[in-house]
Amino acid sequence: MKPRQERGNGTAVVRIPKELDDWLTEVAQETGRTKTYYVTAALEQMLEDMLDGEMALKAERESEGMPRIKLEDLAKKLGLDI
Repeated sequence: MKPRQERGNGTAVVRIPKELDDWLTEVAQETGRTKTYYVTAALEQMLEDMLDGEMALKAERESEGMPRIKLEDLAKKLGLDI
């Protein structure tokens, strides 16, 4: 995960199932990190993944009608072994 830039702290209150909270608490205690650390890391990763997916869909829509080339054909054209 890429480091996030600090811009102060915000607050979000979420309700999670007790089992998940127990698990999160256990992991935090075992690793010496805070629950906030893990929730923030998970949220950042999920948002990055969603953004990547949205960008891929946008690129696919924008490339409609453009010629396509298979990876194998491109590698052969470039003299690469894959």
